[in-house]
Amino acid sequence: MDLLVVGGGPAGLATALHAVRAGLDVTVWEQRAGIVDKACGEGLMPGAVAALAALGVHPPGRSLRGIRYVAGPRRVDACFRAGTGRGVRRTTLHALLREAVLVAGASVEQRTARHVEQDQDGVVVDGTRAGHLVAADGLHSPIRRALGLNRPRRSPPRHGLRRHYALAPWSDHVEVHWAREAEAYVTPVADDLVGVAVLTTTRRSFDDHLAAFPELRERLAGARGAGQVRGAGPLRQAASARTAGRVLLVGDAAGYVDALTGEGIALALAQAPAAVRAITSGDLAAYEREWRRLTRRYRWLTHALLGATRTLPARAALVPVAQRLPWLFSATVAMLARPAGERATSAGRGDVPDVTLPARTDAARE
Repeated sequence: MDLLVVGGGPAGLATALHAVRAGLDVTVWEQRAGIVDKACGEGLMPGAVAALAALGVHPPGRSLRGIRYVAGPRRVDACFRAGTGRGVRRTTLHALLREAVLVAGASVEQRTARHVEQDQDGVVVDGTRAGHLVAADGLHSPIRRALGLNRPRRSPPRHGLRRHYALAPWSDHVEVHWAREAEAYVTPVADDLVGVAVLTTTRRSFDDHLAAFPELRERLAGARGAGQVRGAGPLRQAASARTAGRVLLVGDAAGYVDALTGEGIALALAQAPAAVRAITSGDLAAYEREWRRLTRRYRWLTHALLGATRTLPARAALVPVAQRLPWLFSATVAMLARPAGERATSAGRGDVPDVTLPARTDAARE
């Protein structure tokens, strides 16, 4: 086998698709059976839609024209300039990518990676040998941790909660509602379904957080909750490197700042071909450089927004400032809409020791 991918979410499946196209023999391991749901904002930026289309994957759902910031009676809109985004259920996207991988000829197995060994010629995972290993095993990547690539978090931990409501969408924008302690992200994902995700540093129930958004709560009044509340976090995860020997980290496993800008899927879809190019060229160091280039805009913008909204006065001023400076808000949204790593065209290591992977908890799976 040329490549073993551990993690069968969008990052791992996209990596497998690119690897098959490059002529590699690929197997994907995912420890959970079937189609996997998780806490996710479910809004694809235009760059992510384009990357999926290049793979022959065209998800259904709802078109997204832009982003709207809301704080009480104040609101400000900005439309995407680089095409439309897409609101789509995480399960729908997972099913489409999984089917595309199987049709392409890669194997998908329900297995858990527990022990990794590697030498100059390959990687052995629980007795299975491959030329390279891609760890796409999520925010709390056991492989990243076992390889000693985790870096401690310095900022207050943020968590996410998501619930769906059986309700016709009232907007073709992703709405971001701002309150003192949290943001709520409303994404239309079907003609009769919206997703509401809350990001916060404060640990409370979903309903308790929703009480801080009276206008949104009124919109949702009477709507039936569809499915259970799902959670994820802490969101901030840092890695000291994206490669270790013949192992590459892709997607959230490679490091994650926050879900505030909604770029997680787009970044994973950009990292996947970069990892495959590094493998086929025999230059794994190139992946580290490419990862930094692809994620630079996301890391800079997300850190800036988190820093700017850390205090209560700054959070309260965000939407009014965006109203007074609509060109700045529009430029920021346009930046988010571009494919990862794309520049604006106009203003507007040696051997690694053997490791045994720790058990993966239910929280880590989300």
